[in-house]
Amino acid sequence: MYANLPARRRAAAATAAACALATVLAGCSGTTKNSEEKATASRDSGATADPDAPLKKGLKLAFLPKQINNPYEKIVDEAGIAAAAEFGGTGKEVGPSDAGASSQVSYINTLVRQRQDAILIAANDPNAVCGPLKQAMRKDIKVVAYDSDTAKDCRQLFINQASTEEIGRSLVRDMAEQIGHQGKIAILSATQNATNQNAWIRYMKDELTKPAYRKMDLVRVAYGDDADQKSFQQTQGLLQAYPDLKGIISPTTVGISAAARYLSDSSYKGKVVLNGLGTPNQMRKYIKDGTVERFSLWDPEKLGYLGAYAAAALASGQITGAEGETFTAGELGEYTIGTDGEVVLGPPAVFTEDNIDDFDF
Repeated sequence: MYANLPARRRAAAATAAACALATVLAGCSGTTKNSEEKATASRDSGATADPDAPLKKGLKLAFLPKQINNPYEKIVDEAGIAAAAEFGGTGKEVGPSDAGASSQVSYINTLVRQRQDAILIAANDPNAVCGPLKQAMRKDIKVVAYDSDTAKDCRQLFINQASTEEIGRSLVRDMAEQIGHQGKIAILSATQNATNQNAWIRYMKDELTKPAYRKMDLVRVAYGDDADQKSFQQTQGLLQAYPDLKGIISPTTVGISAAARYLSDSSYKGKVVLNGLGTPNQMRKYIKDGTVERFSLWDPEKLGYLGAYAAAALASGQITGAEGETFTAGELGEYTIGTDGEVVLGPPAVFTEDNIDDFDF
């Protein structure tokens, strides 16, 4: 799959910005200690890894994104489905049309009844999905979180796109550089319960406590719920409330593109700095017209590809999800499982006018 990628992919290494480790995870609620122990046992102590086991043929993988119409997650899931075909499996994408905290629960229950071999989920809420995911693990259905984690005892693996801490801190560093380390800034996030968004924001706020940012003021965290129109309206609301705002950080692909669309047709274009996480195809015109100077993101195709191979390795018995185990993710090569079942894809790329035309996703 990746051997035939055009030059745009080969450019990624040259443009990568280092982002390193870990996510902030919360424990599940609403379960008994006994049920938690049973679910955890299915991951940690009930199985032994056989790294020489072949990948099973005919594996059924189901991708459950935050919402079915999210263009970024569509890229992730389609790449994972294509990867499943590489090792003789099948994949499908199912999910809700909204990113509500409990909107994924009914889909998990259906996938359990269908006896999927693995469920791959980008969680809208770390705890709301725990009950049905634990039921899936008790039935020997493997659970892999990707992009946005569940609580750690509700899955075997978490495929993290890049280091949670460095993503948060680097977004603040980039913003500070662009606004001269002074002025009011805001954050335009997705939903209030999104695991990855909240973890990044915690590190952003911590970074802002450092002396280097004493002249910067985070005035508001706004939530666009990963909906284009609401994110557009939240951007408008921020600028009406704070007409002297210097910058907006939007760590969500839906949010940054909606904010860029608003800024590009407003008097704030060129005056308010916008950065965050976006896809090149969404953001290209805003880079070209000067609305945005730079933004960043990992390769979502590789995230889905890695998730599919990790799920297959689990379902085939090559790994159990224990720290230190290794597996091969097709043409991406070997990966090692870290603390709490985390597997990190690698550093993202930074996109600017100089390199954005090298990418097509």
